[in-house]
Amino acid sequence: MISAIVASRKLVAGGVAALILSAGTLIVAPAIQPAFAEPVRIEGVVAPGFADVVEKVQPAVVSVRVTGRTQSASLDDDGPRFREGSPEEEMFRRFFREFGPQFRDEERREGSREGRREDRRERRNASQGSGFFISGDGFIVTNHHVVEGGSTFTVVMNDGEELDAKLIGTDERTDLALLKVDSDRDFTYVTFADDSAVRVGEWVVAVGNPFGLGGTVTAGIVSALGRDIGAGPYSDFIQIDAAVNRGNSGGPAFNMRGEVVGVNTAIFSPSGGNVGIAFAIPASTTKAIIEDLRSSGQVTRGFIGVRIQPLTDEISESLGLQSTEGALVASVVPDGPAAAAGIEPGDVILSVDGSGVENPRDLTRRIGAIKPGASATIEVLRNGERQNLSLKLAELESQQASLQPEQPVEPAAPSAVEGLGLEVTPNDGGEGLVITAIDPDGLAADQGLAPGDVILELNGRDIKDIEDISKALEDARKDERRSVLMRVTRDDNARFLALPMARG
Repeated sequence: MISAIVASRKLVAGGVAALILSAGTLIVAPAIQPAFAEPVRIEGVVAPGFADVVEKVQPAVVSVRVTGRTQSASLDDDGPRFREGSPEEEMFRRFFREFGPQFRDEERREGSREGRREDRRERRNASQGSGFFISGDGFIVTNHHVVEGGSTFTVVMNDGEELDAKLIGTDERTDLALLKVDSDRDFTYVTFADDSAVRVGEWVVAVGNPFGLGGTVTAGIVSALGRDIGAGPYSDFIQIDAAVNRGNSGGPAFNMRGEVVGVNTAIFSPSGGNVGIAFAIPASTTKAIIEDLRSSGQVTRGFIGVRIQPLTDEISESLGLQSTEGALVASVVPDGPAAAAGIEPGDVILSVDGSGVENPRDLTRRIGAIKPGASATIEVLRNGERQNLSLKLAELESQQASLQPEQPVEPAAPSAVEGLGLEVTPNDGGEGLVITAIDPDGLAADQGLAPGDVILELNGRDIKDIEDISKALEDARKDERRSVLMRVTRDDNARFLALPMARG
Protein backbone atom coordinates (compact mmCIF):
# COMPACT_ATOMS: atom_id res chain seq x y z
CA MET A 1 0.00 0.00 0.00
CA ILE A 2 2.82 2.37 0.84
CA SER A 3 4.57 1.61 -2.44
CA ALA A 4 1.37 2.32 -4.34
CA ILE A 5 0.99 5.68 -2.64
CA VAL A 6 4.57 6.61 -3.52
CA ALA A 7 4.03 5.56 -7.12
CA SER A 8 0.85 7.56 -7.30
CA ARG A 9 2.65 10.68 -6.12
CA LYS A 10 5.25 10.24 -8.83
CA LEU A 11 2.56 9.77 -11.45
CA VAL A 12 0.67 12.84 -10.32
CA ALA A 13 3.90 14.78 -10.43
CA GLY A 14 4.46 13.46 -13.94
CA GLY A 15 1.17 14.86 -15.17
CA VAL A 16 -1.32 11.93 -14.82
CA ALA A 17 -4.19 11.32 -12.44
CA ALA A 18 -4.15 8.24 -10.08
CA LEU A 19 -7.02 6.61 -8.20
CA ILE A 20 -6.24 4.14 -5.38
CA LEU A 21 -8.96 1.71 -4.53
CA SER A 22 -9.50 0.36 -1.04
CA ALA A 23 -8.16 -3.04 -2.04
CA GLY A 24 -4.86 -1.46 -3.00
CA THR A 25 -5.45 -1.63 -6.73
CA LEU A 26 -3.97 1.36 -8.62
CA ILE A 27 -5.89 2.73 -11.61
CA VAL A 28 -4.11 5.31 -13.84
CA ALA A 29 -6.18 7.83 -15.87
CA PRO A 30 -5.18 10.83 -18.05
CA ALA A 31 -4.82 14.16 -16.17
CA ILE A 32 -7.28 17.01 -16.78
CA GLN A 33 -5.26 19.77 -18.53
CA PRO A 34 -5.86 23.37 -17.34
CA ALA A 35 -6.95 26.06 -19.83
CA PHE A 36 -4.18 28.17 -21.43
CA ALA A 37 -3.37 31.48 -19.60
CA GLU A 38 -4.71 34.73 -21.01
CA PRO A 39 -2.27 37.46 -22.32
CA VAL A 40 -1.33 40.05 -19.71
CA ARG A 41 -3.65 43.07 -19.80
CA ILE A 42 -3.71 45.94 -17.33
CA GLU A 43 -7.26 47.00 -16.65
CA GLY A 44 -8.39 50.30 -15.22
CA VAL A 45 -6.14 53.33 -14.77
CA VAL A 46 -2.86 53.17 -16.72
CA ALA A 47 0.16 55.37 -15.94
CA PRO A 48 0.31 58.25 -18.43
CA GLY A 49 2.97 58.18 -21.15
CA PHE A 50 4.23 60.60 -23.78
CA ALA A 51 2.62 59.18 -26.91
CA ASP A 52 -0.20 61.74 -27.07
CA VAL A 53 2.22 64.66 -26.74
CA VAL A 54 4.68 63.23 -29.27
CA GLU A 55 1.95 62.51 -31.79
CA LYS A 56 0.91 66.18 -31.76
CA VAL A 57 4.31 67.90 -31.73
CA GLN A 58 6.56 65.61 -33.77
CA PRO A 59 5.44 66.92 -37.18
CA ALA A 60 6.62 70.41 -36.14
CA VAL A 61 10.19 69.26 -35.41
CA VAL A 62 12.66 69.11 -38.30
CA SER A 63 16.27 68.23 -39.04
CA VAL A 64 18.43 71.10 -40.28
CA ARG A 65 21.19 70.30 -42.76
CA VAL A 66 23.81 73.00 -43.33
CA THR A 67 26.56 73.20 -45.94
CA GLY A 68 29.14 75.89 -46.59
CA ARG A 69 32.81 76.82 -46.65
CA THR A 70 34.10 76.73 -43.10
CA GLN A 71 37.42 76.98 -41.31
CA SER A 72 39.03 74.25 -39.21
CA ALA A 73 36.28 71.66 -39.41
CA SER A 74 36.84 69.57 -36.30
CA LEU A 75 34.03 68.35 -34.07
CA ASP A 76 35.11 70.69 -31.30
CA ASP A 77 35.09 73.77 -33.53
CA ASP A 78 31.45 74.05 -34.54
CA GLY A 79 30.02 75.82 -31.51
CA PRO A 80 29.91 79.14 -29.70
CA ARG A 81 33.20 81.00 -30.11
CA PHE A 82 35.29 82.38 -27.28
CA ARG A 83 38.46 84.45 -27.34
CA GLU A 84 41.37 82.07 -27.91
CA GLY A 85 43.06 81.20 -24.64
CA SER A 86 40.36 82.85 -22.53
CA PRO A 87 39.01 81.16 -19.36
CA GLU A 88 35.61 80.84 -21.05
CA GLU A 89 37.12 78.97 -24.00
CA GLU A 90 39.13 76.68 -21.75
CA MET A 91 36.14 75.87 -19.55
CA PHE A 92 33.78 75.31 -22.45
CA ARG A 93 36.18 73.08 -24.35
CA ARG A 94 36.88 71.03 -21.26
CA PHE A 95 33.36 70.44 -20.02
CA PHE A 96 30.90 71.17 -22.81
CA ARG A 97 30.41 69.75 -26.27
CA GLU A 98 28.15 71.20 -28.94
CA PHE A 99 25.87 68.73 -30.65
CA GLY A 100 25.93 69.21 -34.44
CA PRO A 101 27.76 66.27 -36.03
CA GLN A 102 29.94 66.87 -39.05
CA PHE A 103 30.30 64.35 -41.86
CA ARG A 104 33.84 64.18 -43.14
CA ASP A 105 34.92 63.57 -46.71
CA GLU A 106 36.53 60.12 -46.63
CA GLU A 107 38.41 60.65 -49.90
CA ARG A 108 40.10 63.74 -48.50
CA ARG A 109 41.05 61.83 -45.35
CA GLU A 110 43.06 59.40 -47.47
CA GLY A 111 45.01 62.18 -49.19
CA SER A 112 48.50 63.35 -48.40
CA ARG A 113 49.47 64.90 -45.06
CA GLU A 114 49.77 68.31 -46.73
CA GLY A 115 46.41 67.81 -48.36
CA ARG A 116 44.82 67.07 -44.98
CA ARG A 117 46.33 70.26 -43.55
CA GLU A 118 44.86 72.23 -46.42
CA ASP A 119 41.55 70.41 -45.94
CA ARG A 120 41.37 71.49 -42.27
CA ARG A 121 42.07 75.14 -43.13
CA GLU A 122 39.16 75.52 -45.51
CA ARG A 123 36.76 73.07 -47.08
CA ARG A 124 33.12 72.48 -47.77
CA ASN A 125 31.58 71.20 -44.61
CA ALA A 126 28.22 69.59 -43.88
CA SER A 127 26.60 69.53 -40.46
CA GLN A 128 23.23 68.66 -39.04
CA GLY A 129 21.17 69.90 -36.16
CA SER A 130 17.52 70.25 -35.21
CA GLY A 131 14.82 72.91 -35.35
CA PHE A 132 11.09 73.44 -35.04
CA PHE A 133 8.33 75.44 -36.70
CA ILE A 134 6.92 78.37 -34.72
CA SER A 135 4.43 79.50 -37.38
CA GLY A 136 2.28 77.96 -40.06
CA ASP A 137 4.02 80.01 -42.76
CA GLY A 138 7.40 78.37 -42.26
CA PHE A 139 9.53 80.15 -39.63
CA ILE A 140 11.92 77.74 -37.89
CA VAL A 141 13.94 78.18 -34.68
CA THR A 142 17.37 76.57 -34.34
CA ASN A 143 20.78 77.31 -32.81
CA HIS A 144 23.27 79.90 -34.03
CA HIS A 145 26.09 77.36 -33.88
CA VAL A 146 24.09 74.97 -36.09
CA VAL A 147 23.87 77.45 -38.98
CA GLU A 148 27.11 79.37 -38.37
CA GLY A 149 29.28 79.49 -41.48
CA GLY A 150 26.59 77.90 -43.63
CA SER A 151 25.65 79.03 -47.12
CA THR A 152 22.81 76.64 -47.91
CA PHE A 153 20.19 75.26 -45.53
CA THR A 154 17.93 72.25 -46.01
CA VAL A 155 15.05 71.35 -43.72
CA VAL A 156 14.15 67.65 -43.51
CA MET A 157 10.59 67.05 -42.38
CA ASN A 158 9.50 64.24 -40.09
CA ASP A 159 8.19 62.28 -43.11
CA GLY A 160 11.51 62.65 -44.98
CA GLU A 161 10.50 65.50 -47.29
CA GLU A 162 13.33 68.00 -47.92
CA LEU A 163 12.73 71.75 -48.25
CA ASP A 164 15.10 74.64 -48.91
CA ALA A 165 15.32 77.32 -46.22
CA LYS A 166 16.90 80.75 -45.97
CA LEU A 167 18.58 82.31 -42.97
CA ILE A 168 16.67 85.28 -41.52
CA GLY A 169 19.11 86.14 -38.75
CA THR A 170 21.15 84.86 -35.82
CA ASP A 171 22.13 85.99 -32.34
CA GLU A 172 25.48 84.63 -31.19
CA ARG A 173 25.09 85.86 -27.60
CA THR A 174 22.11 83.59 -26.95
CA ASP A 175 23.01 80.96 -29.60
CA LEU A 176 19.70 81.33 -31.44
CA ALA A 177 18.88 81.53 -35.15
CA LEU A 178 15.78 81.88 -37.34
CA LEU A 179 15.21 80.14 -40.69
CA LYS A 180 12.33 80.48 -43.15
CA VAL A 181 10.86 77.95 -45.55
CA ASP A 182 8.92 79.48 -48.47
CA SER A 183 5.98 77.26 -49.30
CA ASP A 184 2.24 77.43 -49.94
CA ARG A 185 1.53 74.68 -47.44
CA ASP A 186 0.42 75.24 -43.87
CA PHE A 187 3.01 73.76 -41.51
CA THR A 188 2.29 72.21 -38.14
CA TYR A 189 3.86 74.51 -35.55
CA VAL A 190 4.27 74.76 -31.78
CA THR A 191 4.08 77.57 -29.25
CA PHE A 192 6.24 78.67 -26.33
CA ALA A 193 5.41 77.93 -22.71
CA ASP A 194 5.41 80.39 -19.84
CA ASP A 195 8.76 79.32 -18.44
CA SER A 196 8.18 81.28 -15.23
CA ALA A 197 5.83 78.42 -14.33
CA VAL A 198 8.38 75.68 -15.07
CA ARG A 199 9.22 73.68 -11.96
CA VAL A 200 12.10 71.40 -11.11
CA GLY A 201 10.93 67.81 -11.33
CA GLU A 202 8.31 68.18 -14.06
CA TRP A 203 8.39 66.03 -17.19
CA VAL A 204 9.95 67.22 -20.45
CA VAL A 205 10.18 65.56 -23.86
CA ALA A 206 13.08 66.31 -26.21
CA VAL A 207 12.59 65.76 -29.95
CA GLY A 208 15.42 66.11 -32.44
CA ASN A 209 18.03 64.70 -34.76
CA PRO A 210 20.77 63.07 -32.63
CA PHE A 211 23.60 61.60 -34.72
CA GLY A 212 21.49 62.21 -37.83
CA LEU A 213 18.66 59.99 -36.57
CA GLY A 214 15.77 62.36 -37.23
CA GLY A 215 12.52 62.18 -35.31
CA THR A 216 14.11 60.80 -32.14
CA VAL A 217 12.17 61.27 -28.90
CA THR A 218 13.65 61.16 -25.39
CA ALA A 219 12.08 62.04 -22.05
CA GLY A 220 13.24 63.20 -18.64
CA ILE A 221 12.62 65.87 -16.05
CA VAL A 222 13.66 69.44 -15.41
CA SER A 223 16.60 68.92 -13.07
CA ALA A 224 17.55 72.58 -12.38
CA LEU A 225 16.74 76.16 -13.36
CA GLY A 226 18.86 79.27 -13.91
CA ARG A 227 22.08 77.43 -14.73
CA ASP A 228 25.12 79.56 -15.61
CA ILE A 229 27.48 77.48 -17.78
CA GLY A 230 29.86 80.31 -18.59
CA ALA A 231 28.52 80.82 -22.11
CA GLY A 232 28.33 84.62 -21.78
CA PRO A 233 26.49 87.37 -19.92
CA TYR A 234 23.10 85.96 -20.96
CA SER A 235 23.85 82.47 -19.63
CA ASP A 236 20.59 81.32 -17.98
CA PHE A 237 19.68 77.76 -18.87
CA ILE A 238 17.13 75.13 -17.97
CA GLN A 239 18.90 71.89 -17.07
CA ILE A 240 17.16 68.68 -18.13
CA ASP A 241 18.10 65.02 -17.86
CA ALA A 242 16.44 63.82 -21.08
CA ALA A 243 18.98 62.09 -23.32
CA VAL A 244 20.42 64.79 -25.60
CA ASN A 245 23.34 64.22 -27.98
CA ARG A 246 25.12 65.71 -30.96
CA GLY A 247 22.52 66.70 -33.53
CA ASN A 248 19.91 67.65 -30.91
CA SER A 249 21.12 71.27 -31.06
CA GLY A 250 18.26 73.61 -31.87
CA GLY A 251 15.62 71.03 -31.04
CA PRO A 252 12.79 71.73 -28.59
CA ALA A 253 12.11 70.45 -25.09
CA PHE A 254 8.34 70.17 -24.55
CA ASN A 255 6.21 70.11 -21.44
CA MET A 256 3.27 67.71 -21.17
CA ARG A 257 0.97 70.26 -22.85
CA GLY A 258 3.10 70.24 -25.99
CA GLU A 259 4.55 73.71 -25.34
CA VAL A 260 8.22 74.52 -25.87
CA VAL A 261 9.89 75.19 -22.52
CA GLY A 262 13.39 75.49 -23.98
CA VAL A 263 15.71 75.06 -26.97
CA ASN A 264 18.39 72.40 -26.46
CA THR A 265 21.81 73.98 -26.93
CA ALA A 266 24.55 72.28 -24.87
CA ILE A 267 25.43 69.18 -22.92
CA PHE A 268 27.75 68.52 -19.99
CA SER A 269 29.94 65.64 -21.08
CA PRO A 270 33.63 64.86 -20.63
CA SER A 271 33.31 62.26 -23.41
CA GLY A 272 31.01 64.13 -25.80
CA GLY A 273 28.08 61.73 -25.29
CA ASN A 274 24.93 61.92 -23.21
CA VAL A 275 25.44 61.67 -19.45
CA GLY A 276 22.02 62.97 -18.47
CA ILE A 277 22.86 66.67 -18.15
CA ALA A 278 21.66 68.94 -20.95
CA PHE A 279 20.92 72.64 -21.14
CA ALA A 280 18.09 74.45 -22.90
CA ILE A 281 17.60 78.16 -23.63
CA PRO A 282 14.43 79.22 -21.76
CA ALA A 283 11.27 79.89 -23.76
CA SER A 284 11.03 83.52 -22.62
CA THR A 285 14.55 84.30 -23.85
CA THR A 286 13.95 82.47 -27.12
CA LYS A 287 10.64 84.20 -27.77
CA ALA A 288 12.09 87.71 -27.26
CA ILE A 289 15.15 87.06 -29.45
CA ILE A 290 13.14 85.41 -32.23
CA GLU A 291 10.69 88.31 -32.34
CA ASP A 292 13.60 90.69 -32.98
CA LEU A 293 15.09 88.41 -35.65
CA ARG A 294 11.73 88.00 -37.33
CA SER A 295 11.06 91.75 -37.48
CA SER A 296 14.52 93.07 -38.38
CA GLY A 297 16.92 90.16 -38.83
CA GLN A 298 19.06 91.30 -35.90
CA VAL A 299 18.94 91.81 -32.15
CA THR A 300 19.50 95.17 -30.49
CA ARG A 301 20.16 95.39 -26.76
CA GLY A 302 20.13 98.18 -24.27
CA PHE A 303 23.36 99.40 -22.67
CA ILE A 304 23.88 101.54 -19.57
CA GLY A 305 27.67 101.44 -19.34
CA VAL A 306 28.63 99.76 -16.07
CA ARG A 307 30.80 96.82 -15.10
CA ILE A 308 29.19 94.83 -12.32
CA GLN A 309 29.97 91.97 -9.96
CA PRO A 310 28.10 89.82 -7.43
CA LEU A 311 27.67 90.74 -3.80
CA THR A 312 29.38 88.13 -1.63
CA ASP A 313 28.65 87.78 2.08
CA GLU A 314 31.95 89.49 2.88
CA ILE A 315 31.34 92.40 0.50
CA SER A 316 27.78 92.84 1.78
CA GLU A 317 29.03 92.94 5.37
CA SER A 318 31.69 95.53 4.52
CA LEU A 319 28.98 97.70 2.92
CA GLY A 320 26.64 97.24 5.88
CA LEU A 321 24.07 95.28 3.83
CA GLN A 322 21.82 92.54 5.18
CA SER A 323 21.62 90.46 1.97
CA THR A 324 23.53 89.69 -1.22
CA GLU A 325 20.72 90.70 -3.58
CA GLY A 326 21.61 93.29 -6.20
CA ALA A 327 24.60 94.03 -8.44
CA LEU A 328 27.68 95.91 -7.29
CA VAL A 329 28.97 98.56 -9.72
CA ALA A 330 32.71 97.95 -10.11
CA SER A 331 33.32 100.68 -12.70
CA VAL A 332 31.44 103.08 -14.95
CA VAL A 333 32.15 103.56 -18.67
CA PRO A 334 33.06 107.20 -19.34
CA ASP A 335 30.42 109.15 -21.30
CA GLY A 336 27.95 106.26 -21.02
CA PRO A 337 24.32 106.48 -19.86
CA ALA A 338 25.16 105.44 -16.30
CA ALA A 339 27.89 108.07 -15.99
CA ALA A 340 25.51 110.74 -17.27
CA ALA A 341 22.87 109.64 -14.73
CA GLY A 342 25.31 109.87 -11.83
CA ILE A 343 25.86 106.17 -11.11
CA GLU A 344 29.20 105.66 -9.34
CA PRO A 345 31.54 102.75 -8.54
CA GLY A 346 30.47 101.19 -5.26
CA ASP A 347 26.77 101.74 -5.89
CA VAL A 348 24.58 98.66 -5.50
CA ILE A 349 21.88 98.43 -8.19
CA LEU A 350 18.73 97.14 -6.48
CA SER A 351 16.01 97.44 -9.13
CA VAL A 352 15.20 98.44 -12.70
CA ASP A 353 11.87 100.19 -13.26
CA GLY A 354 10.68 98.98 -9.88
CA SER A 355 11.54 95.31 -10.49
CA GLY A 356 14.10 93.92 -8.04
CA VAL A 357 17.53 92.77 -9.25
CA GLU A 358 18.70 89.45 -7.79
CA ASN A 359 22.26 89.34 -9.15
CA PRO A 360 24.45 90.64 -12.01
CA ARG A 361 23.07 88.12 -14.53
CA ASP A 362 19.55 89.21 -13.68
CA LEU A 363 20.52 92.87 -14.23
CA THR A 364 22.19 92.04 -17.55
CA ARG A 365 19.06 90.30 -18.82
CA ARG A 366 16.77 93.10 -17.69
CA ILE A 367 18.86 95.83 -19.31
CA GLY A 368 19.37 93.76 -22.46
CA ALA A 369 15.61 93.40 -22.85
CA ILE A 370 15.08 97.19 -22.93
CA LYS A 371 15.32 98.80 -26.34
CA PRO A 372 18.05 101.40 -26.97
CA GLY A 373 16.71 104.92 -26.61
CA ALA A 374 14.16 103.94 -23.97
CA SER A 375 14.32 105.43 -20.48
CA ALA A 376 14.72 103.41 -17.30
CA THR A 377 14.71 104.15 -13.59
CA ILE A 378 17.63 102.58 -11.74
CA GLU A 379 17.44 102.27 -7.96
CA VAL A 380 20.84 102.27 -6.29
CA LEU A 381 22.07 102.01 -2.72
CA ARG A 382 24.88 104.48 -1.90
CA ASN A 383 26.31 104.97 1.57
CA GLY A 384 23.28 103.28 3.09
CA GLU A 385 20.74 105.47 1.25
CA ARG A 386 18.48 104.50 -1.64
CA GLN A 387 18.36 106.73 -4.72
CA ASN A 388 16.35 106.57 -7.95
CA LEU A 389 18.28 107.66 -11.04
CA SER A 390 16.81 108.06 -14.51
CA LEU A 391 18.79 107.31 -17.65
CA LYS A 392 18.31 106.68 -21.38
CA LEU A 393 19.77 103.45 -22.69
CA ALA A 394 22.27 103.37 -25.54
CA GLU A 395 22.78 100.52 -28.00
CA LEU A 396 25.21 97.86 -26.81
CA GLU A 397 27.21 97.52 -30.02
CA SER A 398 27.83 101.25 -30.39
CA GLN A 399 29.56 101.59 -27.02
CA GLN A 400 33.23 100.70 -26.80
CA ALA A 401 35.49 101.94 -24.05
CA SER A 402 38.93 102.96 -25.26
CA LEU A 403 42.13 103.86 -23.50
CA GLN A 404 44.52 106.56 -24.70
CA PRO A 405 48.18 105.53 -24.64
CA GLU A 406 50.30 107.36 -22.13
CA GLN A 407 53.93 108.37 -22.49
CA PRO A 408 56.17 106.06 -20.44
CA VAL A 409 57.77 107.59 -17.35
CA GLU A 410 60.32 106.37 -14.86
CA PRO A 411 58.47 104.35 -12.16
CA ALA A 412 58.73 105.41 -8.51
CA ALA A 413 60.26 103.17 -5.84
CA PRO A 414 57.72 100.69 -4.42
CA SER A 415 56.43 100.95 -0.85
CA ALA A 416 55.40 98.04 1.38
CA VAL A 417 51.88 98.02 2.87
CA GLU A 418 52.10 96.66 6.40
CA GLY A 419 49.70 93.83 7.16
CA LEU A 420 48.49 93.30 3.57
CA GLY A 421 51.53 91.52 2.18
CA LEU A 422 52.06 93.67 -0.89
CA GLU A 423 54.16 96.49 -2.31
CA VAL A 424 52.74 99.39 -4.33
CA THR A 425 53.92 102.28 -6.44
CA PRO A 426 52.04 105.28 -7.90
CA ASN A 427 50.11 104.54 -11.09
CA ASP A 428 51.83 106.63 -13.74
CA GLY A 429 49.13 105.70 -16.23
CA GLY A 430 46.24 106.98 -14.14
CA GLU A 431 44.69 106.94 -10.69
CA GLY A 432 45.41 104.61 -7.79
CA LEU A 433 48.44 102.57 -6.76
CA VAL A 434 49.95 99.72 -8.78
CA ILE A 435 50.81 96.50 -6.95
CA THR A 436 54.41 95.62 -7.78
CA ALA A 437 54.98 92.59 -5.51
CA ILE A 438 52.90 90.10 -3.50
CA ASP A 439 53.89 88.06 -0.45
CA PRO A 440 52.71 84.52 -1.37
CA ASP A 441 51.81 83.88 2.30
CA GLY A 442 50.11 87.22 2.87
CA LEU A 443 46.52 88.44 2.94
CA ALA A 444 46.68 89.94 -0.56
CA ALA A 445 47.69 86.60 -2.06
CA ASP A 446 44.81 84.88 -0.25
CA GLN A 447 42.38 87.27 -1.95
CA GLY A 448 43.79 86.64 -5.44
CA LEU A 449 45.62 89.94 -5.89
CA ALA A 450 48.58 89.93 -8.25
CA PRO A 451 51.34 92.27 -9.43
CA GLY A 452 49.94 94.71 -11.97
CA ASP A 453 46.60 95.11 -10.21
CA VAL A 454 45.71 98.73 -9.45
CA ILE A 455 44.21 99.69 -6.07
CA LEU A 456 41.66 102.47 -6.61
CA GLU A 457 39.70 102.58 -3.34
CA LEU A 458 39.88 101.19 0.17
CA ASN A 459 36.97 101.42 2.60
CA GLY A 460 35.33 104.05 0.35
CA ARG A 461 38.45 106.25 0.28
CA ASP A 462 40.16 107.13 -3.01
CA ILE A 463 43.72 105.81 -2.89
CA LYS A 464 46.41 108.17 -4.17
CA ASP A 465 49.39 107.28 -1.96
CA ILE A 466 50.48 104.89 0.79
CA GLU A 467 49.14 107.22 3.51
CA ASP A 468 45.61 106.85 2.10
CA ILE A 469 45.82 103.09 2.60
CA SER A 470 47.01 103.49 6.19
CA LYS A 471 44.20 105.94 6.99
CA ALA A 472 41.56 103.70 5.42
CA LEU A 473 42.71 100.68 7.44
CA GLU A 474 42.81 102.72 10.64
CA ASP A 475 39.25 103.99 10.06
CA ALA A 476 38.05 100.42 9.51
CA ARG A 477 39.61 99.32 12.80
CA LYS A 478 37.97 102.20 14.66
CA ASP A 479 34.59 101.20 13.20
CA GLU A 480 35.27 97.61 14.28
CA ARG A 481 34.68 96.31 10.77
CA ARG A 482 35.37 92.62 10.21
CA SER A 483 36.39 93.33 6.60
CA VAL A 484 37.35 96.30 4.48
CA LEU A 485 36.31 96.80 0.86
CA MET A 486 39.02 97.29 -1.76
CA ARG A 487 38.35 98.29 -5.38
CA VAL A 488 41.01 97.14 -7.82
CA THR A 489 41.40 96.95 -11.60
CA ARG A 490 43.04 94.29 -13.72
CA ASP A 491 43.24 94.56 -17.50
CA ASP A 492 40.90 97.58 -17.33
CA ASN A 493 38.25 95.51 -15.50
CA ALA A 494 37.35 96.78 -12.02
CA ARG A 495 36.14 94.62 -9.14
CA PHE A 496 35.68 94.77 -5.37
CA LEU A 497 37.39 92.54 -2.81
CA ALA A 498 36.57 92.17 0.88
CA LEU A 499 39.76 91.95 2.96
CA PRO A 500 39.23 90.44 6.45
CA MET A 501 40.42 92.82 9.15
CA ALA A 502 41.40 89.94 11.44
CA ARG A 503 44.62 89.58 9.46
CA GLY A 504 44.84 93.10 8.05
